[in-house]
Amino acid sequence: MFVPKLITCLREGYSIGSLRRDALAGLTVAIVALPLAMAIAIASGTTPDKGLFTAIVAGFVISALSGSRHQIGGPTAAFVIVVYGVIQQHGYDGLVIATLMAGAMLVLLGAFKLGTLIRHIPHPVVIGFTAGIALTIFSTQVKDFFGLQMQHVPADFIDRWSEYAHAWPSLDLLTTSIALITLGIILLLRRWKPTWPAMLIAIVIATALVQVFTLPVETIRSRFGEIPHMLPMPELPRGITIARLYELLPSAIAIALLAGIESLLSCVIADRMTGRQHRSNIELIGQGIANIASALFGGLPATGALARTATNIRAGALTPMSGILHAAFLLLFMWLLAPLAGMVPLAALAGMLVVVAWGMSEADKLKDFRHASRGDQAVLALTFGLTVLADITTALIAGMALALLLKARASRARRREAL
Repeated sequence: MFVPKLITCLREGYSIGSLRRDALAGLTVAIVALPLAMAIAIASGTTPDKGLFTAIVAGFVISALSGSRHQIGGPTAAFVIVVYGVIQQHGYDGLVIATLMAGAMLVLLGAFKLGTLIRHIPHPVVIGFTAGIALTIFSTQVKDFFGLQMQHVPADFIDRWSEYAHAWPSLDLLTTSIALITLGIILLLRRWKPTWPAMLIAIVIATALVQVFTLPVETIRSRFGEIPHMLPMPELPRGITIARLYELLPSAIAIALLAGIESLLSCVIADRMTGRQHRSNIELIGQGIANIASALFGGLPATGALARTATNIRAGALTPMSGILHAAFLLLFMWLLAPLAGMVPLAALAGMLVVVAWGMSEADKLKDFRHASRGDQAVLALTFGLTVLADITTALIAGMALALLLKARASRARRREAL
């Protein structure tokens, strides 16, 4: 039966004290999500407002329909390479159609109770594709971090770095300084004041420096224009045909797989932090409906956000109301602060995403794999390499196939020894 955790929590009783704690947690997460949503949208090859639309619409729906008490949803860095590739190949309308299809797939996965299967993806596959995504995200930020003069950043990893090499003489020291200042502030605050919203503080300081000293660096407004004050009206994309759906099917599968994997991983980690237990299949259904809603409102693919969910828990959230309020606070911020958001330098957002990419890289876990079996190392290396050089769908399929093959081989070997 489809019973979101929000309904369960409200049935248990909800007091003014609970609302106060959820509101404080929601505000804390909204402060973290505001610059991150815009940065992820820009890195994905689209406009910053679409990141805000996603955080508000999908964030609201995910919390309202989630199978977890603490899940915070929205655009995540893991989607950057998928979204960028779809937009480059099929345009933004193609992304919307693919997201709608992915949402429907997630609903079906949850309805047929396949959520527990996604949770059993081999650990080396998860680490490999996460680290591959991190490296790719870092590579997408080189242009804005160093202020390189380039007309177009290629989608292919090798071609991208080749173009960077050609554009390297155009490096802008002022832009690079803003990016380094942002990065440095985030790292220092995380070390000395871990409870402070390091990313927002760094973005505010970098923006103030650019505006006070009238520094000639590119900003959100100079590249994308003004950010709207309100959400757009929902609408269906144009050009939906059977041929178009077939063409976009691989992209939709990639989005659905990534959304399912990341959301359930986030739920598992939230369970470990709180001692609670999430409902996998309900989570997938909620994620599917949220992606459909995000696409209709001009947003991006969405999933559960690991870092924001952990922030929500540390801030004292009790129920999914914190995630709903986080979306409401973001809508209020967009309404009140849209003109100020346009002043943010793109180099500052690039510096912030470099920190995000490092956090995603799973560096500590990668070190642990030095002592893993050769089979696990091979699975990780294959998944990592294909994520960077090919695409996530190919990487996941190949990684899981090799993991299953090695597991079957090990099982046969154990049977022979037993005989």
